[in-house]
Amino acid sequence: MSLGLGILIASAALVAMIAVGKRWYDGRFRPQVPTPQADDAEPASVAPERQHPTLTSADLDAVALGERATLVHFSTAFCAPCRATRQVLSQVSEAVDGVRYVEVDAESHLDLVRKLRIRRTPTVFVLDGDGRIRNRASGQPRRDDVQAAVVAVISRDDVS
Repeated sequence: MSLGLGILIASAALVAMIAVGKRWYDGRFRPQVPTPQADDAEPASVAPERQHPTLTSADLDAVALGERATLVHFSTAFCAPCRATRQVLSQVSEAVDGVRYVEVDAESHLDLVRKLRIRRTPTVFVLDGDGRIRNRASGQPRRDDVQAAVVAVISRDDVS
């Protein structure tokens, strides 16, 4: 009986640690490290800011990118956190001049999903004014984190 109780307690502790870690990790924006794209014909000696993966309006079904930044949200029809993410991203884009929000149906854009290595929805990218991916978050982001990521991208472009 005591061995079974010990296994139960250890299992519960492991599940709690995983849940806490997942909650901390979900929705956190991570800067995208510049890497050469597989289809990029430019040599590796090109300046790092030019090596960020980019998205164009053609990738996003001819939706124009934001002047200063673009929030790109990959979602699916069955994704419950995508509804809340949609609301947060649209509020942030409306509050900051020059920022556009674009939602992309992941199921309709499987080539792009593979290219960007999207493993789950919601996945959010913050693009700079030139369409370079600067930040990425998987899971439902918090409004403050979205605002901070957008401000960081806009500030970086204003300094450049």
